[in-house]
Amino acid sequence: MQVHDGFMPFRQYQTYYRVVGDLTAGPTPLLLLHGGPGSTHNYFEVFDQLAAQTGRPVVMYDQLGCGRSSMPDDASLWRADTWVAELTALRHYLGLKRVHLLGQSWGGMLAIIYLCDHHPAGIQSLILASTLSSAALWRQEQHRLIKFMAPADQTAIAQAEASGDFTAPAYLAANERYMLAHAAGPITADSPEFLRRPKRAGTAAYNVAWGPNEYVPTGTLSDYDYTAKLARVTTPTLVTSGTNDLCTPLVAKTMVDALPHATWTLFAHSRHMAFIDETPAYFARLTAWLAAQD
Repeated sequence: MQVHDGFMPFRQYQTYYRVVGDLTAGPTPLLLLHGGPGSTHNYFEVFDQLAAQTGRPVVMYDQLGCGRSSMPDDASLWRADTWVAELTALRHYLGLKRVHLLGQSWGGMLAIIYLCDHHPAGIQSLILASTLSSAALWRQEQHRLIKFMAPADQTAIAQAEASGDFTAPAYLAANERYMLAHAAGPITADSPEFLRRPKRAGTAAYNVAWGPNEYVPTGTLSDYDYTAKLARVTTPTLVTSGTNDLCTPLVAKTMVDALPHATWTLFAHSRHMAFIDETPAYFARLTAWLAAQD
């Protein structure tokens, strides 16, 4: 497949984008919003095979603050409004008048904010992948999952939360085990190159916008609660999640129940990135969904 990448001027910065396929031909493009904030587009390169299999162009980019995009030393930037403005600018820059929009994790939050508050034209369908409509519910569910960990790990996490010190070795080891169970990894020599490739993670963007970890939202997104606002989303929506996901079945079902036109696919063997953990099954479901919504 043809791959075209480049940089979009955004304010005084630049945003890296990557297009797989031909935007001037074929089906409606799929635009991908990565997680984090600050996780980079890298894992979305698995979607190259979707473009190759279906001829559907796929667009991904590194949001400001991570990857090959600018990483300014300005904490005031790390809020939803910045990334909504960047998304709006990217659609205009690449001429993406009509798209299917897939947001994973934080990217799904970004998509929800974009649709609920800005009512953009040209969103053919919405795919909310392992995301959330409420930071408070997310926090509640992460702490429920923590209760299934070994007592020593539970203690280490509780002590870190109580003290505000998230640097202790016991905490770091416990958090790593938690993320391996519910997020992704480990990365091995057999992992795809795009997962093994070193990346410039947006640590500052994540810490300022979200917090020190998945279960302590203290940043600019800590009061995020769009569950009631989901009634405004009239776009056909596919919610996807995994059984061992940070996005627990309760988090996913809360969104599905609130959305007017939603369907949900739960992947039995996946964590936070079902398109990585169960790639063939995920792409079979997504291909059918996109074709039906075209």
